[in-house]
Amino acid sequence: MAHHKSAKKRIRSAERKRVHNRQFRARARTHIKQARTLIEGGDVAEARAEVLMAIKTLDKAANKGVIHRNNAARRKSRLMKRLAALEAAS
Repeated sequence: MAHHKSAKKRIRSAERKRVHNRQFRARARTHIKQARTLIEGGDVAEARAEVLMAIKTLDKAANKGVIHRNNAARRKSRLMKRLAALEAAS
């Protein structure tokens, strides 16, 4: 347990930031999962809309520093690759 005043404050602020960042990470995960489900389902129009939503949430999380920008880029790339494969197949 922290003994210094500054260390105690750091614990409090870190907890606030963790809770705040959690919503961005969870939202991104949800949209990614929904996009993958729609891609596997084969619905091109809905999948495209959900992929765009997932990309938007990933960009927002990266801009806020919740996830690293390269992490966001990698996830977006993988989603777009799956979407492109679905569009090519249909």
